[in-house]
Amino acid sequence: MTHVDVAPALAAWAQIVRGSTWRTIVDVRKTYRHADPVKVGDKVVTIFNVKGNHYRLVVAIDYPLQVVNVLKFMTHAEYSKNRWKDSL
Repeated sequence: MTHVDVAPALAAWAQIVRGSTWRTIVDVRKTYRHADPVKVGDKVVTIFNVKGNHYRLVVAIDYPLQVVNVLKFMTHAEYSKNRWKDSL
């Protein structure tokens, strides 16, 4: 793993996600108030700030099925370049 400093934060995020029942972005924001929905092409993804805003996690949430798919993990600097949108 390249970014070993973020491993504990990602593990904590995954544990919280496994224990959550989210029906909408409003529910997500009750747990992660800075989670943001972003439209990319014809889909909406959710962006999570990880480890004190140093990293970004891009996920697709299927609310009816209660499935969260991680699409992309990157540093804040990589996220800010907006190139990640081309790879989804």
